Amino acid sequence: MRVFIYLLAGIILLSACQTQKQETLTNDSIISNLQLPPGFSISVFAEVENARSLALSPAGIVYVGNRNEDKVYAVQDTNGDFIADKKWVLDTGLNMPNGVAFRDGDLYVAEVSRILKYEAIESKLDNPGEPVVVYDQFPTETHHGWKYIAFGPDGKLYVPVGAPCNICDPEQEIYAAIHRMNADGTGLELFASGVRNTVGFTWHPQTNALWFTDNGRDMLGDDVPPCELNTAPTAGLHFGYPYCHGGTLQDPEFGNKRACDEFVKPALNFGAHVAPLGLKFYTGSMFPSQYQNQLIVAEHGSWNRSKKSGYKLNLVKFDVNGVATAETFVSGWLNDESQKVSGRPVDVLQLPDGSLLVSDDHAGRIYRISYSKP
Repeated sequence: MRVFIYLLAGIILLSACQTQKQETLTNDSIISNLQLPPGFSISVFAEVENARSLALSPAGIVYVGNRNEDKVYAVQDTNGDFIADKKWVLDTGLNMPNGVAFRDGDLYVAEVSRILKYEAIESKLDNPGEPVVVYDQFPTETHHGWKYIAFGPDGKLYVPVGAPCNICDPEQEIYAAIHRMNADGTGLELFASGVRNTVGFTWHPQTNALWFTDNGRDMLGDDVPPCELNTAPTAGLHFGYPYCHGGTLQDPEFGNKRACDEFVKPALNFGAHVAPLGLKFYTGSMFPSQYQNQLIVAEHGSWNRSKKSGYKLNLVKFDVNGVATAETFVSGWLNDESQKVSGRPVDVLQLPDGSLLVSDDHAGRIYRISYSKP
């Protein structure tokens, strides 16, 4: 009887701890200030320092890169309560390991100048060992050197290299571009040029066209140039940097070299300095039907604007003609009156149940957004 009482007390204590943890993670001051459309709710899925790029494995493990720290993480919700209860530090001492991608059991991590591969990662999460160096010939400049990576529908690994400056005209085509390579690091080729700094891309679920965000240049004032949403249905396109911004604005330093009509125009212009990063087409069944095949885009927020802007999630809608418009989906990480920032969204990831994860490198969190019909 005494053993039974102790066991029962332990179960009650564990349940109380879980309930307290749930309340702590969902009812805090940050979440209480967030605004979402009716029926949507947001909670904390995991606490991860400087959480940046996200990748999901078929086993349900979420891999997390970061930019300001030297670590790569993995988290997992093992009991189905949508709060990660397991967390691993997979490696340390890395150089801005912002990008993560998962393929065929292996974890790929992008440093500034290298792509690493942790083979059969989920069989050794407690001790992954030394990674395989897939490629180590990218530039070493840290200015826009952190990378987002992802595997495309063609099986290639897509890797951007940002401009090594605010505004310049690099002689080497490796800069200000998106490249792709085979999974083993061979066959590196240029895919898109004139891309100042993309830290997020994805593919349309029906057309397989690449869609990517691009951060506009600084030091032209509060309201120009716009940040961009672009699409590249084929390889070999040029998107204007450093000559043209937003499709129509000639750069004051380099715009006299080439005209804006020589380049692919953005599918959509965002506000200046809002820093759009991660994005995903919604393909789940949880959200209302009007969200199907529409884009969720994270705005990381401005750093050099007299009045802050961004710090939210956008819903980018496409009409029957493919014309894109943006509206706010989730806001409240920026208090417009006090200008106080409580979060900076970075990347977006869809879970199998149709909910969304959103990383926040400012608060060191990964949020989960879900929907229930009001």
